[in-house]
Amino acid sequence: MMSSNPPEAATVGIMAKKNVRRSARNAGVVVGLLAGLVSGTSVWAADAPLPAQASQQTAAQQIPPQPVKASAGEAAASPSAQSANSKTSRSSTAATGKAHPTRYAPDRFAGRAGKFYELTWGVDSLNVKLVESGELVRFSYRVLDPVKARLLNDKQTEASLIDPQAGVRLAVPTMEKVGQLRQTASPEAGRSYWMTFSNKGGHVVRGDRVDVVIGTFKANFLAVD
Repeated sequence: MMSSNPPEAATVGIMAKKNVRRSARNAGVVVGLLAGLVSGTSVWAADAPLPAQASQQTAAQQIPPQPVKASAGEAAASPSAQSANSKTSRSSTAATGKAHPTRYAPDRFAGRAGKFYELTWGVDSLNVKLVESGELVRFSYRVLDPVKARLLNDKQTEASLIDPQAGVRLAVPTMEKVGQLRQTASPEAGRSYWMTFSNKGGHVVRGDRVDVVIGTFKANFLAVD
């Protein structure tokens, strides 16, 4: 009896150790599963929105965006501003369509020169211009005082046009059955009169500065148009 006890005790001890190891392994598995479940749950909880946040997001998605309303001042000013801009655009367009280029004609006898001819000779608006394709040069003037301007309309008074640049002196031509190409009627206030000078050869050209001499009357440095 005594001889069989030690082997049985050893066997019991070995089986007890195996059971302890098995229990430990099972416990480790259980602990691992529990840890995995806890970790997954915490991750899901971190990603998932709170109930209050979820309700706010849902409400925000359901509410459509509202249009921005202009203030009363802006609403009142907008139609008038648009109308003003529209009128300005139309007026500028109309002005552009109707505008025509005009030649600037300055008063050559403003100031002292104009006053001199007006007070001394009773005339103004002196003008020299090429006519008949440049074959003639016409000198014209307007009478303000018929008494002072009488000399210019006197056919007995010799008239000439001098061009210092071209070095020529032009005379008033005389035509058969017509006589001198100048107006010699008695001058009247407010009326314009003229006389022409022969420019055969085209010596006097546009832009030249000439002098017109009629008896004692002399107009200097007149531009030829």
